[in-house]
Parts: sequence; structure tokens; C-alpha cells
Amino acid sequence: MVLLSCPLFKSCLLPLVLLALFQFHTGFSAVFASLKKHHGHAQRGKPMFRTNHSTCALFAGTWVRDDSYPLYQYSNCPLIDAEFNCQMYGRPDSDYLKYRWQPLNCVLPRFNGLALLSKMRGKHVMFVGDSLGRNQWESLVCMISASAPKIHTQMSRGDPLSTFKFIDYGLSISFYRAPYLVDIGVVGGRRVLKLEDIYANGKAWRTADVLVFNTGHWWTHKGSLQGWDLIETGGKYYKDIDRLVALQKGLRTWANWVDTNVDRTKTRVFFQSISPTHYDPSEWSAGATAMATKNCYGETAPMTGTTYPGTYPDQKRVVDEVIREMHVPTFLLDITMLSELRKDGHPSIYSGDLSPAQRANPGRSADCSHWCLPGLPDTWNELFYAALFN
Repeated sequence: MVLLSCPLFKSCLLPLVLLALFQFHTGFSAVFASLKKHHGHAQRGKPMFRTNHSTCALFAGTWVRDDSYPLYQYSNCPLIDAEFNCQMYGRPDSDYLKYRWQPLNCVLPRFNGLALLSKMRGKHVMFVGDSLGRNQWESLVCMISASAPKIHTQMSRGDPLSTFKFIDYGLSISFYRAPYLVDIGVVGGRRVLKLEDIYANGKAWRTADVLVFNTGHWWTHKGSLQGWDLIETGGKYYKDIDRLVALQKGLRTWANWVDTNVDRTKTRVFFQSISPTHYDPSEWSAGATAMATKNCYGETAPMTGTTYPGTYPDQKRVVDEVIREMHVPTFLLDITMLSELRKDGHPSIYSGDLSPAQRANPGRSADCSHWCLPGLPDTWNELFYAALFN
């Protein structure tokens, strides 16, 4: 638990009470308005606005300028994939690297890679999910490596499992690719998304001491980006179903696996909440028109303030509901709102995955889904670090 230091209890009590009331009122209002906008009616029960209970509201805050950032240089971390390596692929600005997340009522602990190595000696940390999980995995390895540049390391890349080892400390940090968390099988030459089956993926996760899961973006993909041909649920096959319903079913299968297979005395479980995209400038700029930039291209600074004027992701509501009902304690890394403020943090056209022709057409090709490294995922890992050791 992250604790707010206060030498005089009475002097801190009133500010904390007022802050709690403010966060509840603003958070509840934003969520309720968004749910009503998307569904046309109020949901039964109280809309969820979950962060993790602590006297430090880690995920409520604002971005502040800090010239001591970034925590590492892209040139010193060869692990970074081309699609995240914005500086290498020509991004001309660098101010987006100079921001630190400041929670409203405490100071986020400074990341200390040597301390992490010492405390996690002999352990295995595994990120499980899609490319946003890979974004965070690569970030953490870069952050630790910058703190201990001379120690022996070993890297093995594979699909679905890649592992980076800090040999001197016996620490392994892995990424297991499972975009839906649940299994995908093949039936009659067709890819089948199995909403009630997670055995094939899950057997690879059992030995980890810390598990960090994520999913979300792949559940909305259609056409050539869709990762399956059929959905299997309830013993039947479907060409498609409501995507939020599919996500909820898949997450309940994942939650049941965690509750059944994870020993809470030995393994810590985290879930990275939904990472937002920035393809619609009208969400952050009231003056945006059809003739203006169509996405995050050209954005060089975060939004000010503590809330995002755009829509609240429906997927986030589903994640909150499923995690709330779990038996094994699962810490929600509630990065959605703080990431929504970072319209400037995406690769845009400065990705090694794009051809020159694609870079010349940012309206169609800009990547406003993933995040530059160094960049925003480093903050996710500072929050992960704070939650892991405090």
C-alpha cells in the first residue's frame, strides 16, 4: 500500500476527506454520463469507478513538466521494437519525453531499477496480453537496464513467449503474447476464438511470481485486422457476437483461471486497464473540424487538467466489473484516464513499421494506438513499481 506521509493526523484529515469527496463526485459523474451516452439509459446498480484503495490516489492527478526525464535513452536500449522507437524513426520533437505523472495527494516514488533487481532476485515477472502489454514489457526492461547497465543479461525472443533475463540477479521478465487472453484454436482450417477455453495459454503462466495481464484492442478489430474467423461460446459457433459481450465472457474465463490456479500467497496479479487511442481530435479539441488533423499526428503536448473530455471506454467498465468479482486479489493498474491525457505520446508516423509512402499520409497511416519508447509506458511501470513494493 502506498501511504501518504502526514506528521499531524488532524491536519491531514480534512484535506483527505475533501479530496475523496471530490474524486467520487467527479469520477462518478464522468462515468455515469458516458454510460448514459453510449447505452441510452442508466445502468442497473452503481457505475464502477474503481481505483485501488489507498491513502494515495495513484491514478488521479496531472502531468507536470520534469526535465530529469526520460529515464533512459532509446539508443541505450536495443530491445525497443521498431514500431515504438519514435526517436530512431525521425520524430522531430522531444518535449513529450519531459513529463512526469503527479498524483493529486502524494508523490509517486522515483523508479529505482537496482532496488527492483534486489527485491525481485530469483523471481519471474510475466506480462501477458497484446502489443500494449509488449509496450510495457519493453519499457520495464529498458528502465531496469538503464539502472544497471553493466550486469549480465540474456534475451530470447519467440512466439508466444519472449524472455529477458538479468542473470546476475536471477530475475526473468517475460512477455507472453495472448491478445484475447483466452485460446484461439483451428477448426476446419478456420480460426476459432474460444471464449470459455484458456487452458492452452494458461499453462504457460503458472510458474510466474508476478503476472501483469492486459487485453482490449483486439476485441474491436474487424476485417483484415480481426484475429479470428468464428467465435465459440456455449458449445456453439458464431460468425460474430456483440464485442462487449465477447470481451466480458473472455474476461470471466480469465478471472476464473486466476481464481482457480493462482496461489495468492506466492503470486501477485495485476491487470493493466484499457489503453486509450487518439484517432478523433474532436474528443480533445472543441474546434476540430473535418479539415483539421484526423488523429494524433502533430500533437506535441499532453492535455492539461485531471479529466479527459472524450468518451469513457465501455471496455473499461467491463474490466472493472469482472475484477471486482474476483476472489484472488488483482491490482488494477488504472492507467486509462492518465493515458487519455497523453494525445502526444503515440508513434504517429514515426514508426519503423511504416513505409515512406505511409509516412507521407498521416491521415490514414498514423499509429495513435501504441506508445513511443521512451514514453508513457515508463509511467505505467513507475505506477507498477509503486504498487509492487509499497
